[in-house]
Amino acid sequence: MVRAADRATGPAKTSVWLENKAERERGRRSGQPDGLDRDKIIEATVRLLDAEGAARFSMRKLAAELNVTAMSLYWYVDTKDDLLELALDSVFGTFPLPAPDPEADWRDQLRTLAGGYRALLVRHPWVSALIGTFLNIGPHAMAFSNAVQQVMRSTGLPAHGQMGGLAAVFQFVYGFGTIEGHYVQRCASAGLSQDEYFRRAMGSISEQPDFKKDFEQATEIMEARGGGSVEEMRERDFGFALDLLVAGIEAMVERSRP
Repeated sequence: MVRAADRATGPAKTSVWLENKAERERGRRSGQPDGLDRDKIIEATVRLLDAEGAARFSMRKLAAELNVTAMSLYWYVDTKDDLLELALDSVFGTFPLPAPDPEADWRDQLRTLAGGYRALLVRHPWVSALIGTFLNIGPHAMAFSNAVQQVMRSTGLPAHGQMGGLAAVFQFVYGFGTIEGHYVQRCASAGLSQDEYFRRAMGSISEQPDFKKDFEQATEIMEARGGGSVEEMRERDFGFALDLLVAGIEAMVERSRP
């Protein structure tokens, strides 16, 4: 068993996925509460994280959600970080990955993966911070990683450029989805729809003399991009940006040919 104290002296092993399989899949023992298992704990953890975010998550709140004692949770996980890491990997398993198909168009597969990743970040805003905290070597995260690498290999980019291609696409999606997820969360906290929040924010800005010129220029750009709602504008922006990245990959493939 990898304890928290051991991890402090061995940071390279700081992952629940580096424990041995027997520890990760501990069964019920004498004294454990009936009807509780690791999967139920992970599901409840995701619900709490969606509702309150990682900063407000605690084992005591989770125990109350499950109607058990906080100490009983430690039959299944050693630390709160272990549980957060398990929850993070579980949500990576919630969207379908394209099946391996040598005849498939890489552009379509790339758009599918990018769209799924974006939806994940919006649906679970807490994911953004945790991705940068843990190693992301759970089975679902690794399946996603393998899928995006396979698609990038299919583009025809030379080997030395494939990781750069991945960074261009998926770091863009990470940033886009993170900002979108936080905006959606902010609107919900304010009790407003996305359109209502947007109109109030833009109205407040337009009333500030110092921002008048910049606001007028921004308004022209927003009108030019079209869309009758915030969600429609965002969809157009995301689709156009992804088209730019796909076109860039195609251009780099052509440039690399002898």
